[in-house]
Amino acid sequence: MYDRLRADIVAGAFDAGAALVELSLAERYGTSRTPVREALRRLEQDGLVERGDRGMRVRTRSPEEILEIYEVRISLEATAAAAAAQRHGELDLIRIRRAQAAMEATDTGDPGAMADANRAVHERIWAAGRNGTIVDLLTRLNNHLTRYPATTLAQPGRWTEAIAEHQGIIEAIEARDAERAHDLARDHMTRARDLRLRIYQDGDD
Repeated sequence: MYDRLRADIVAGAFDAGAALVELSLAERYGTSRTPVREALRRLEQDGLVERGDRGMRVRTRSPEEILEIYEVRISLEATAAAAAAQRHGELDLIRIRRAQAAMEATDTGDPGAMADANRAVHERIWAAGRNGTIVDLLTRLNNHLTRYPATTLAQPGRWTEAIAEHQGIIEAIEARDAERAHDLARDHMTRARDLRLRIYQDGDD
């Protein structure tokens, strides 16, 4: 139930701000109200739904929220990259390089695959930092951003640019240069934030 409702929200089957009534959802998905209630609780934790005056609803979108999410994400991604530079092992580097190679081989005609490949590189870097709290927080922030389905990577020139930026971060991690890894990751995510705001402004979110 959770997976189905989450997928529909992310896909835009429900408008932002739409009421999520337990009885109606139970009928829609052919289930009882109990799994619907549990799914809504989990989706609220994910940041995909929120409590309104008349119950649960799909969380609304705003440029202010984009700024809030990225303000935290920029800081955490930079910290994660610095930690990876300090704490990584050889196996971590192999996994990061493998994810980067998979990203480079991804079909650029498939925005969903592009976003997945990009996220895989970031997740390998997070893991190399050996800080479960940072990984948990970044995962939650990514959940928030799934409500903005248009990927920044589909913007002209961004895919090639992002791959090059990843390469710089990875090289800094390999060199155990925590300061450089931090700064490159910060700049990488700052560019992503600016593109995300432009997409929202253009009405393509």
